[in-house]
Amino acid sequence: MTARWRLSGEFVVSCNCDVFCPCMMSLGKSRPTNQPCLSWFGYHIEDGEVEGQPVRGLNVVQMLEVPGRMEEGNWTVGIYFDERAGEAQRAALRRVFTGQAGGPIGWTAMMVGVLLEDRVAPITYTTGAREWRFEIPRVLDGTVEAVAGQDGDGLVRVTNSRYWMAPDVIVCQGKRSRFRDRGRNWNLSGRSAEHARFEWTGP
Repeated sequence: MTARWRLSGEFVVSCNCDVFCPCMMSLGKSRPTNQPCLSWFGYHIEDGEVEGQPVRGLNVVQMLEVPGRMEEGNWTVGIYFDERAGEAQRAALRRVFTGQAGGPIGWTAMMVGVLLEDRVAPITYTTGAREWRFEIPRVLDGTVEAVAGQDGDGLVRVTNSRYWMAPDVIVCQGKRSRFRDRGRNWNLSGRSAEHARFEWTGP
């Protein structure tokens, strides 16, 4: 039996869809606006414990390639773990972020066709009033910004959704979103992005 676990914090997604990515509202049933889907996900864990391991303050980044609709699977996934995490913490977080530990993202376990070798790296996360940034030296230069609302300043939100990541999301776009690693060289600047808070428990 998988032990109970909990994570809470903030996440950022940046992908190559036109703003706004249809996968969220369709729950993975719509085709991405540009195929294949290319994206990175950044997670800042403010609090949590997995398999007895405290993981507060750690960051995790995933790269994701999806050939068609998300629900059709055959995803390629690569995970980057915070260099501050110990081996036991990385193993516990790996189970969560590959869906093996259940919870809201547990269904993604059956979608992964290729799981690339883990990487351990310094990962930094910084925030501003309307910007959120994840950085991995020489790999990810990822800043997303909130799209302008009707008054030019307020945040545009999707609320009360059934999205597996979080029900309430701020609509963003890549301000400077570059990923270069594992033979990939993606420029997702100007494309769809999102920011939200998450609270997950499992299994």
